[in-house]
Amino acid sequence: MSAAVEFAVWAPVPERVRLQVDGSVHEMRREEDGWWRAEVEAGPEADYGFLLGDDDTARPDPRSRRQPEGVHGLSRRHDPASYEWGDRAWTGRPLAGGVVYEMHVGTFTPEGTLDAAVARLDHLADLGVDFVELLPVNGFDGTHNWGYDGVLWYTVQESYGGPAAYQRFVDACHQRGLGVIQDVVYNHLGPSGNYLPLFMPIFSEGGANSWGSSVNLSGPDSDEVRRYIIDNALMWLHDMHVDGLRLDAVHALVDERATHVLEEMAQEVDRLSVAEGRPLTLIAESDLNDPRMVTPRVAGGTGISAQWSDDFHHALHAVLTGEGQGYYGDFAAAGLAGLAKTLTGGFFHDGAYSSFRRRHHGRPVDTALLPGWKFVGYLQDHDQIGNRAVGDRVSASLSPGLLAVGATLVLTSPFTPMLFMGEEWGASTPWQFFTSHTDPEIGRATAEGRKGEFAEHGWDADEVPDPQDPETFARSKLDWSEPERDPHRRLLAVHRVLLRLRHEHPDLVDPDLSRVHVSWDDADRWLVLHRGSLRVVVNLADAPHRIDLDVPVTEALFATGELPHLDGRTVTVPAESAAVLTTA
Repeated sequence: MSAAVEFAVWAPVPERVRLQVDGSVHEMRREEDGWWRAEVEAGPEADYGFLLGDDDTARPDPRSRRQPEGVHGLSRRHDPASYEWGDRAWTGRPLAGGVVYEMHVGTFTPEGTLDAAVARLDHLADLGVDFVELLPVNGFDGTHNWGYDGVLWYTVQESYGGPAAYQRFVDACHQRGLGVIQDVVYNHLGPSGNYLPLFMPIFSEGGANSWGSSVNLSGPDSDEVRRYIIDNALMWLHDMHVDGLRLDAVHALVDERATHVLEEMAQEVDRLSVAEGRPLTLIAESDLNDPRMVTPRVAGGTGISAQWSDDFHHALHAVLTGEGQGYYGDFAAAGLAGLAKTLTGGFFHDGAYSSFRRRHHGRPVDTALLPGWKFVGYLQDHDQIGNRAVGDRVSASLSPGLLAVGATLVLTSPFTPMLFMGEEWGASTPWQFFTSHTDPEIGRATAEGRKGEFAEHGWDADEVPDPQDPETFARSKLDWSEPERDPHRRLLAVHRVLLRLRHEHPDLVDPDLSRVHVSWDDADRWLVLHRGSLRVVVNLADAPHRIDLDVPVTEALFATGELPHLDGRTVTVPAESAAVLTTA
């Protein structure tokens, strides 16, 4: 049934804007602030778009909630309030003490949809994680993509099921006790289907980041650009009942204002949290190693809840794999001392010299002020797998024993642990860089650029998968038969026990970094992590080792393989294994 509807769009760029609704065209009136408005009859699922200037091609709404024909097509009206939620008992949960599971909708299941992912949520609930973090789901060109080429931030990709399927997914997570964190990208837009510059000065006039022009956060007309970003963040949290946002590459947000857009966002999210009566979390991906990012605003920080810790990943990866190329160089050189530094101080580059950057980098973390849960720690994530030449997981190069050791160090660390989908069973499937650009020139440039990038580092171009090849996407899907057979089944059991121990032993979730101590021996390749009354002993070597501890130990709560031999203050740990011990 049609009714009078006000359509509005912020478009200070064109001199004329017309509205197309279900085939009919209507003139819009311009207001002084650059907004255009028109009131017309429209049904609840009417298709519409905007004709800009003298162009007779309708463009999608920058705030479109649904794109049934893709990002180049017309928008379709969608009312998020029409969904009947079943999560009224859900009161949310804080990030502190939780475990995050990173998921890409398109490769999590064979079907690659949100509804298909719902059918696998019981696996995650049984595993023992607390949050599902979805890679970006907003509208992108094509049918499959990592999600970081999004161009319509308010939509949910139609090939995933659209906004209604997204609401069903969040609802299903909450009914299983799982929070939802949505990965969002505000630092750039994808190369195909981005019509925003026709509407608004979305990009700044000067400066660029790794992906192209910088978003206009502090130049002329940037007030509404900032509003466009912050309103989008609030949409996910309010309309979609999401519990937190992961903010992609915030170091690429160039903002010269006294109040950074991240601080402004954190303030508004805090207000919404109070109004909603549930915790709402913001997690930054930041390359700055600046603890002020996660310092509360009352202490002079930005007020972001937490941030990813690439330093912990790099240190752990270098220790486990022995890789020392590129940005792993400093971590490989430091060995176990580098891992110990990140475990106790959050950052490795805390003002220290970075050979990769060829300059000093970072700032020390005040461990008396900032708890460890504010740093998200992981052995694998989408970037650290997918940005490798062939998208290989560490399971392709590490033994089952060392995979279990890595899991132990992540899940007993003082940080907020994060797993990448399939990591819990040591998935053998790669996770490669894939795209489906409909523009042949963009597709060709993407493929050539990918192959050329790795050719500079010695790779044969034929070895680097073509991101536009549908098989690259198909290879990256999880194989759900693997958890049913060894060695995958054994590693899955390791993760389940470790996650259960985190819930049962407060020492393993104690976020006080000043209480974390580490002892190690690089020559014999062992490390002991002190977690209150517990000792996490790790043997990375291919032979058993006898380790002297600081206190007598009484029991092995957990071991990745054979139980260690305990003798007072000494423990003999089997090769490539780890154990969690109680002390007298």
